[in-house]
Amino acid sequence: MDTIYSDTHPSELNNNDQLKLLKEKFHFPLSNPIYLCGHSLGLQPKTAHEFVNVELNAWSELGVEGHTNGNNPWFDYHCLLTDSMSKIVGSKNTETVVMNSLTTNLHMLMISFYKPNKNKYKIIIDTPAFPSDKYAVQSQLKLHGLDPEKNLIEINTFKNNQCISKEKMLENIKSNIDSAAMILLSGVNYYTGQFYDIESITKLAHDNNCILGLDLAHAAGNVELHLNDWEVDFAAWCGYKYLNGGPGAPSGAFIHEKYHNKDLNRLEGWWGHDKETRFNPPELFQPINSAEAWQLSNPPILSMAALRSSLELFDNIGMNSLRQKSKNLTGYLEYLIQSIDNKKISIITPNQIDQRGSQLSLQIDSKETNIEEFFKSKNIVCDFRKPNVIRAAPCAFYNSYSDVYNFVDALKEL
Repeated sequence: MDTIYSDTHPSELNNNDQLKLLKEKFHFPLSNPIYLCGHSLGLQPKTAHEFVNVELNAWSELGVEGHTNGNNPWFDYHCLLTDSMSKIVGSKNTETVVMNSLTTNLHMLMISFYKPNKNKYKIIIDTPAFPSDKYAVQSQLKLHGLDPEKNLIEINTFKNNQCISKEKMLENIKSNIDSAAMILLSGVNYYTGQFYDIESITKLAHDNNCILGLDLAHAAGNVELHLNDWEVDFAAWCGYKYLNGGPGAPSGAFIHEKYHNKDLNRLEGWWGHDKETRFNPPELFQPINSAEAWQLSNPPILSMAALRSSLELFDNIGMNSLRQKSKNLTGYLEYLIQSIDNKKISIITPNQIDQRGSQLSLQIDSKETNIEEFFKSKNIVCDFRKPNVIRAAPCAFYNSYSDVYNFVDALKEL
């Protein structure tokens, strides 16, 4: 661990925190809880109302002409989010587009990148995988006439109540890759909080003629990513967790630049067509030479406005500073949990800082206590995953060291 902590540190750590005033830029629920649930839904930036109201006013004042007039013409509104989002995931602007929802984007990208042949036709996923990812992959196999029972390979990354090492994960993937056409993994596992070695996995995939795609729902805005440098083939992520874009916020999608000029299968719609002829279209689709080619329809302006309010904060602070505070908060959380020496509580997230994001997943063996009701009674918001895991994720934007201390103080009563 980078920092030596002590039980007397919360106020001192808060005072020395250069980002401590950021929490004043967010709305907290009326009950003013200890909110450790940004991995599920981030809090609302106070500027979200302002950003959304600008577009509501444009709608009321301009009507349909808001597409071409006003401060932020809607035809290109999605482009206002591109640069910020690209910095968060480590891509070029041409490689990233904000559109749709996460599972929708995964399906659209798999249409382009999953191309089974007689030798390589299986799909590798990590497990425990978020159910929507598994369902999406199963349905893609079915679309190609393949039986998911026989052609879905699940790499178990959590055995004997602990995460496997990154070396073991690479070994397990390698032993199954000969017949695999595609690998689809989490960036950060939703259940355990493990941050995978994406760069090494991508290299292994490419060395074996295999596509590497990512679900970055728990990684975008949480850990530093370098999708272009790592040469990841495709990725998608949601906008409502660490990105604080609001419930159901638009998703992001990444397609590496090396594919922009390739003739790929693609679900096509008019918003992905060449902008110069979009309103005087030829008979055949002419894709934009960027990730925007995967767009289908005009974007949801009001929800994009809310997301944009949060992305502005990312621009102002930068992922490097946010990640450093996140490491410190989670390191402090780990230290305090270990210090209480409660055998009912164990941390299943890796203790190596570079192999986790902000989330710690705790196994709690307390049959006599209703865990969910216990945390509600303490005005603590985290979440429970069956059979016995609590996920707690202190967020660099709006959590303090006192939040972490008080959370662990409550754990002592279990």
